Parts: sequence; C-alpha cells; structure tokens
Amino acid sequence: MRILMVEDDVDLCSAVDIHLKKEGHIVDFAHAGDDGLHFALQNAYDLILLDRMLPGLDGVGVVARLRKEGLTTPVLMITALDGISDRVDGLDAGADDYLAKPFATEELLARIRALSRRPVQWESTRRLTVGDLELDTELCALRGPGSACSLSKREGQLLELFLRNSSQTMTRELLLARVWGPDAPVEDGNLDNYIHFLRRRLAAAGSAVKIVTARGVGYRLEVPPC
Repeated sequence: MRILMVEDDVDLCSAVDIHLKKEGHIVDFAHAGDDGLHFALQNAYDLILLDRMLPGLDGVGVVARLRKEGLTTPVLMITALDGISDRVDGLDAGADDYLAKPFATEELLARIRALSRRPVQWESTRRLTVGDLELDTELCALRGPGSACSLSKREGQLLELFLRNSSQTMTRELLLARVWGPDAPVEDGNLDNYIHFLRRRLAAAGSAVKIVTARGVGYRLEVPPC
C-alpha cells in the first residue's frame, strides 16, 4: 500500500517509516496540516495516518476537508488527545479509526491491516485476473492467451492500477500520483512512454484487452465482453 503519514514529530515518522517499509508499504510524509491536505487531495494513497495536533490546519480540519471533497481514503487518526470527546470529534469529522499516543508498533500495524480489509478496492490479491489477462503483482509477471512476460516494477504498478480500475477513465494526474507519487519530479512524457510499453506487452501476450486514450483526460482499460 501507499501510505501518507501527516505528523510533525520527525523522530516518530522515522521510527514508523522503518516498520512500515518492512511490511512492504510505500510511505510519504508531511509535517503540517496544509501540506498533508495537499498531498492527500491528489488521491495518491491507500491509507492516511493523521496526527490531530498539527501546525496550521489541525487533523480534524484535514479529515473534514477530505470528506467534503469526496475523498474516501481510510484515515487513521493518531494523537495524544485520547479523551472521549476528542475521539468523537475525530470520528465525526470522518476518521475511520483512532489510535492514542504513545502506541505500540504492533498495534499500529494491526490497525492498518484491519483497515486494509474493509473496502473491496483494497483487496491485497497477488494474482489479478481481468479479461484474458493474469498479473502476478509480486513477481510483475503478465500472462495472456498468447504468451507470458515479465514487467518492470513501474510497468507492473501501472498495469495493476488499470486492472483494479478497468473501464474507468483515470486522469493523467491520478496515474502519475498513484504510480510515481505526489509531487514527484516526473514529466508527462514518462507516462506516455510507459503506456506505449504496456500496449506492446498486451499485444505480445496476445490479449484483447486495450489501453484506450481518453483525449484530453487520461487513459482507461477496456475489456471486451466474453
């Protein structure tokens, strides 16, 4: 999963980062509420770890704004304020769960696993099958009716995103944010190059599945009816 942690305690971020990376997660950090809001609104994350007491916009304000904008990304609020009214305020604002500081790393990881099991789109399926394609997301191995091939890590991430959102038009901004990360120093041309690579991979695999250009918007994966 790609996780955003919004926390002004840099030492805590460093400690959590080590454990999350051991679990295979990709983690980005923001140390102020306004920065966290900016990153989160790019819809680049599967989960947001959000401190309540932040410089600028506080955590309750951040999650309330995210929900107002229609963002449904699960939010785990982490804070030293553990009174009942504090928890109620956070949950009412739109947080999905609440963890009080100080916390044990094992509990944080358990909360993350619990949240990851809720929405369907979070299913951590290693093998994805869409149409006549099968993608092994861990090995980045693609199999079609004609042949099988290996993908680069970036190709695998991009194709996985298409397979999990087949028939949905995804903007260029969303694709870049989800695969390369928000504010990553990457040019639009890089995305076009990888789309070209994936189209060649699909053709080589003998697949009828196509990546179609939505002119002026982005791309979508089209799966022919059986």
